[in-house]
Amino acid sequence: MDTETKISVVIPVFNEAKTIGTVIDRALKCGFDSEVIVVDDGSSDGTREFLQKFEHPKVRCFFHARNKGKGAALRLGFAAASNPYVFVQDADLEYDPADYKHMIGPLLDGRADMVFGSRFLGGPHRVLLFWHYFGNRMLTLASNIISDLNLSDMETGQKAFRRDRLMELKLSADRFTFEPEITAKAARAHWRIYEVPISYSGRTYDEGKKIGWRDAITAICAIFYYRFLD
Repeated sequence: MDTETKISVVIPVFNEAKTIGTVIDRALKCGFDSEVIVVDDGSSDGTREFLQKFEHPKVRCFFHARNKGKGAALRLGFAAASNPYVFVQDADLEYDPADYKHMIGPLLDGRADMVFGSRFLGGPHRVLLFWHYFGNRMLTLASNIISDLNLSDMETGQKAFRRDRLMELKLSADRFTFEPEITAKAARAHWRIYEVPISYSGRTYDEGKKIGWRDAITAICAIFYYRFLD
C-alpha cells in the first residue's frame, strides 16, 4: 500500500446503477490516497439517486442536468481534481482500479506525462467480440498514422496523467471523441507517453456495452479533426 501518493480518480457515469457503488469502493481501495470524483451525466436508471445519497469524505459527486457525453463529464471532473496524478476510470467494471499500481510508475519517476493502460499488451482479459477488438485496433492504427505514435490501444478507458500537464490542454470533445482528442493533443504537445498492460473484463452489448459502430465512424472523423483542424 502506497498511502502517501495522492491521486484523483475521475469517474464519468451514465446509467450504471448496478456497478457504480462497486467501482467507487475499488477506487477508494486501490492502494493510494485517492480522492474520487464522480460525474453523473444525466442518468435515469437510479444512478443519480444513489449518488445523491452517497456519503464519504473522499468522494465528491457532480451532476449534469442532461446527458452531455463522456468528454463533457471528464472536463468537469478534471477541473475538480486536486491531486498531482489524475486517473480516468469507467463506471462499468470493465477496468480495474487495482491496475493503477502498474500505471503510476512512469508518472512517479518522471518518465511520463501520460500513461495508457493497454488491453492489448498481454494482461488478462475476457475473450469476446472480435469486431469490437478489430475496430479498436483500426482506430488506434489511424490515430498512430496521424499522430506519429506507436500506441497499441488509443481507445482504452483507463488513462493517467500528471495533473499539471493535463491542465495545460484545452479540451472540447463532449462524447466518446475524448479518446482521439486527448491522444492527438498530447502528441502535438510532445508529451512523454507510456503504455502498460492492464486487465480487461469486457461486456457484451446485452450486458450494457454502449459503444457501437456509429461511435467508431465518429472517432475516425475526430482523429483527423483534432490533428488538422482544431
